[in-house]
Amino acid sequence: MVSCLPSRRIENEDFLDRFGDKVHEVVKMTGVRTRYWVEDGTTTSDLCAVAAECLLDRLGWERDSVDGIIFVSQTPDYRLPATSCVLQHRLGLRTGVLAFDVSLGCSGYPYGLWMAMMMVQTGAAKRILLAVGDTSSIMNDADDRGTALLFGDAGTVTAIEATVPDADPAWFILGTDGQGADNLIVPGGAFRKREATGRLEGHPLDKLFMDGGEVFNFTLKAVPSLIRDTMAAAGEGVEDYDMFLLHQANAFMIRHLAKKAKLPPEKVPINIDRYGNTSSATLPLLMTTDRADALTTGDCRVALFGFGVGYSWAAASMRIGPLRCCETISL
Repeated sequence: MVSCLPSRRIENEDFLDRFGDKVHEVVKMTGVRTRYWVEDGTTTSDLCAVAAECLLDRLGWERDSVDGIIFVSQTPDYRLPATSCVLQHRLGLRTGVLAFDVSLGCSGYPYGLWMAMMMVQTGAAKRILLAVGDTSSIMNDADDRGTALLFGDAGTVTAIEATVPDADPAWFILGTDGQGADNLIVPGGAFRKREATGRLEGHPLDKLFMDGGEVFNFTLKAVPSLIRDTMAAAGEGVEDYDMFLLHQANAFMIRHLAKKAKLPPEKVPINIDRYGNTSSATLPLLMTTDRADALTTGDCRVALFGFGVGYSWAAASMRIGPLRCCETISL
């Protein structure tokens, strides 16, 4: 797997003129100190294309050996066509491969893994590229410190193929509660007409709206049981895992969830301080930045947990590694 970050680094000091001392309050809660934003005109597919080119080169995969590409993002290039079709052509993959988009954010990576692995397991494909990422900075309301300081941009690509006939099974838990849809939403810009009333009064409808308190409450309610249920489904205990990878939504939240689930802190890496909340890309980015050495040199039991916008959640328990490629590059 390869993650691609924009080259434009945004420091907290860059927000002082706009938000003043409020910057320090947000940082205390979220833990974000730096993040990377795309330049005008750069999209998620640009980041994913660079990551894919690097990954294909590292693996030595011929373009015509790839059977499909899945693009998981809530910041596509267009309403239509699907960005996966754009990437298929841009990467020079053969005509006729399967390609489709999935509109998911925080839970997107485990969902994408589930779909890609099902395709490989059923024989529908032998090699899949899973492109996952978001450029949330484009959706940020510059006057909303709760989102402007929180989100970063990243694109990732994971290569999936069947190589070991007797590999350990992967376990997944996927779920949704659409009652929380309005608590993390871009209200306008698509086909449903919304008015800037109630909580949305004065808010630009084409920008991200987040009710941080409601999202926080959902997470504290849903994730501890998700962690327990995932380990129970896999028949594993905390001691059996090398790492627990949680969606990088908020540093305080991650530490609280780890403590509540009795997960050893050393097994719960955090990189939101350096990259911000990169939405669907947080889990693969966490692997390529903070666990690359372990994943390229050993066979690791990994649990992944994505949760947030939708509301949606997804978890996976699997063995990963040793990977032939696990790195982070810049655009």
